[in-house]
Amino acid sequence: MDREELLKKLSELDFIAVDLGLYLNTHPNHTEAIQAYNQVITAADAVRMKYEAAYGPLCSFRSYAENTQNWQWQEDPWPWQKAANFTLAGKECK
Repeated sequence: MDREELLKKLSELDFIAVDLGLYLNTHPNHTEAIQAYNQVITAADAVRMKYEAAYGPLCSFRSYAENTQNWQWQEDPWPWQKAANFTLAGKECK
C-alpha cells in the first residue's frame, strides 16, 4: 500500500473503532462488539505502525518509527497542508 492507501485504511479503521466504542458505552456486555472492537484496534495499530515505519509519525506524542535519532514530526506535512490529506471519491480535499 502507498501512503494514501494506508491513510485511507487507517481512517476507516479508526472510524469503526470510534463507532464501536460509542456502541459499547451503552452495551458494555455485548461480547461480539467487544471482540470486533479489539480486532479493529489491533488492525488499526498494525496499519499505523506500517505507515509510521515508512513515512514517519502521525502524532507528536507517539512514534513507532524506527529512526528515533531525529525529531521526525517536523519533517512531514502538517495535517492542514494539502500534501497530508487524501482524496475521497476522486474529489480533492480543500
